[in-house]
Amino acid sequence: MHTLYPIIVDAVHQDRTVVLATLIKRTGSTPRDAGTRFVVFEDGTSRGTIGGGLLEAHVIEEAQRVMKIGKPVRFEFRLTGTDVADSDMLCGGEGEVFLEPVSPRNPEQVRIFERVLKVLDRGGSGLVVSSVDPDRWSGAGTPKAFVDAEGEVTGSLLGVEEMPATLVEIILDRLGREQAHTAVLEDETRGPLEVLVEPVVSTPVLYLFGGGHVAGEIVPIAARVGFEVVVIDDRPEFADPARFPEAREVKRAPFEGLLEQLPVDSSSYLVIVTRGHIHDKTVLEQALRSEARYVGMIGSSRKIRIIYDRLQEEGFEREQMDRVHAPIGLDIGAETPEEIAVSIVAELILVRAGGGKRKRRAG
Repeated sequence: MHTLYPIIVDAVHQDRTVVLATLIKRTGSTPRDAGTRFVVFEDGTSRGTIGGGLLEAHVIEEAQRVMKIGKPVRFEFRLTGTDVADSDMLCGGEGEVFLEPVSPRNPEQVRIFERVLKVLDRGGSGLVVSSVDPDRWSGAGTPKAFVDAEGEVTGSLLGVEEMPATLVEIILDRLGREQAHTAVLEDETRGPLEVLVEPVVSTPVLYLFGGGHVAGEIVPIAARVGFEVVVIDDRPEFADPARFPEAREVKRAPFEGLLEQLPVDSSSYLVIVTRGHIHDKTVLEQALRSEARYVGMIGSSRKIRIIYDRLQEEGFEREQMDRVHAPIGLDIGAETPEEIAVSIVAELILVRAGGGKRKRRAG
């Protein structure tokens, strides 16, 4: 679905209306899961798929009707026997598709999609929540909102300017879900509200400071579990892309003033595994000033305590260091570079999943 957002935003910027079709319910052997989507254009062409064949043809036909009336539709389907002969379904199925027109004449709707696209581009996460309850629809279009991971709301789900904090909390409880899904939310003022909830999660960027043996083991594991890895070292022989084929980027740069050159934000992960105390401290003091979601530094408790003491002498508060994962990684008794890499990436996964928020202090 995330690949469809640029297509939708580009279309409305060209003053074109499209229909976003989402499979919200299914039974039987339909090949796609609930939450699968595709975009239909005015000329009947489309991007993406919800299964192909006759089902998609019916949905495209209904989508063109939706464009004319300018209102959303819940489209029920049932396919059996010969209906599925030209599709990738095995023996048919039934379900429901939600068709939502996206028009440049609905500026709030466009603003929501633009906000989602910005989150995907810059990093972060949140939830797009759309009312699929026909009783809540109005001439202004589908009530819709985007709630980011910090609880900031773009749009209006209930037709009111400010969404109740209790409802925002209920929505954010669903942030860990990977797939789009329907849910019933309790609206304290107007009763139950059936919604379509779609998680929006950008691919997190892991900045790896140091290109030594541990880094060489971290990169392939982190890349395999969904991190985009950027490796940085100041030595040409270690800042060699050939050493890290799974990395998105390998940079050669001095560690001093480095974070000012990187787009580090609240979705970034910083792992400090340089070749010594001095460089670790240089990177850490910059990391402490950042909004990075995760900051971890390798080293013994004694080394970490020395670095922390020096940073305190330079004016840093001990509370600032509580956010640092040091010694880095989950405690699994790791000793070799391979084992250390596993422990570090496991901790990154834990934090990404919303855990690992305990504060840690060396010494």
